[in-house]
Amino acid sequence: MATAVTERLRNYLEAFHALGAEERRQPAWLRALRERAFARFCETGFPTTKDEDWRFTNVNAIARTPFQPARDARRSGAIYGDTLEACRIPGASCQLVFLNGRFAPELSDLGSLPQGVRAGSLAETIAQHGESLEAHLGRYVNIDRDAFCALNTAFIEDGAYVYLPRRTVLEAPICFLFISIPGDDPEMTHPRSLIVAEDATEASIVEDYVSLGSGVFFSNAVTELVAGEDAVISHYLIEREDRQAFNVSTLRTQQARSANVSSHSVLLGGGLVRNNVHPVLGGEGGECLINGLFIGNGSQHMDNYMLVEHASPHCSSRQFYNGILDGHSHGVFHGRIIVHKDAQKTDAKQTNRNLLLSDDAQIDTKPQLEIYADDVKCTHGATIGQVEENALFYMRSRGIDETSARSLLLLAFANECLDRMKCRPVREYLQDLVQGWLPGTSTAAGTDAARGGEVARRWEEVG
Repeated sequence: MATAVTERLRNYLEAFHALGAEERRQPAWLRALRERAFARFCETGFPTTKDEDWRFTNVNAIARTPFQPARDARRSGAIYGDTLEACRIPGASCQLVFLNGRFAPELSDLGSLPQGVRAGSLAETIAQHGESLEAHLGRYVNIDRDAFCALNTAFIEDGAYVYLPRRTVLEAPICFLFISIPGDDPEMTHPRSLIVAEDATEASIVEDYVSLGSGVFFSNAVTELVAGEDAVISHYLIEREDRQAFNVSTLRTQQARSANVSSHSVLLGGGLVRNNVHPVLGGEGGECLINGLFIGNGSQHMDNYMLVEHASPHCSSRQFYNGILDGHSHGVFHGRIIVHKDAQKTDAKQTNRNLLLSDDAQIDTKPQLEIYADDVKCTHGATIGQVEENALFYMRSRGIDETSARSLLLLAFANECLDRMKCRPVREYLQDLVQGWLPGTSTAAGTDAARGGEVARRWEEVG
């Protein structure tokens, strides 16, 4: 057994040493962080279904695949203007493009950001202003508890960096487009993004993960978002990679006093997908919204793990997740709310709703509350069902054919999540995108390869 584990980790060890040789110019604190993270990953290895947080998701397919660091695809010639244009959200303030995890400035559109706002490559920021990142980079994700966060931290190389100075208000969203271009052999990337929003800032950030072509690819992404006092930040995750892709993403947010952070996730593609959202309401009066939609078909596996920590009094959080599952797909919702001892007057609500469109589709849902304070208001609930036959009959009696009626009902169910999105350009982009992925539509009926390569469409957030 020990020998098998060692063999599984060998390629990561070789890749880590190779990256270390290339990154000798990194600050000492960052090298120490990476080394500690890699040591922790080697100590724990990948999680198993015996771990409570992973009881519904088996990651052996990731652990057993000999992934190698993705090759530099920035000069591959595989990116065309039409592809990028299809991925652009109209009216975005800027779009940062990454190919196989590396920033591609020639494909990016930095737009015209207000004075003092920074948006660009994390690698370039480390090289030029590495010491300025020490206060935040790697200070929030828990590498001792999460093996994938430890692995990502060990391989910190590039990703997006955004800094919003005090009182900055951005009307248009900042977009990160991560394009994976699979090769002949299994490849992996570990994008790391850092968003620092100072006091009284307002902005929307979009992370979009797509595949160009088909093949085995592993994206292990981590984003740390720091929201200062009275900040209002909306974060959007769109995942629509190829059916052979593995995608593990983690959003860790740290909120100061009266900060309002919204997280919106839309999972459409990928073979095995794990979406972690972990906000910590660290300042009094904070608000947090976690809103998501996942649509599975074929043999897709989509796992949504939410961990909301109420660490200060007078904070509120809301979780709303809807799932639509067809074929042999498997969905997971594990929503966990922890109310710490000092977090009196907490107001937390958690709701998960799921539609199963076939007899073979499966959902595991586990709402969970851990309350250590005595003056709180917390509720949770989950529902699992099928398309409402009475509503379907009513629509058919009005002359609507069954296929169209089902599509309308599914779209209404999906729109429960989309309507909570405030940023209009993002919401409209995603509304178009989701409509094309719903079971029964022409896009949904396409091949896996077509869906993996499709990078057009549109969608939005709550208050």
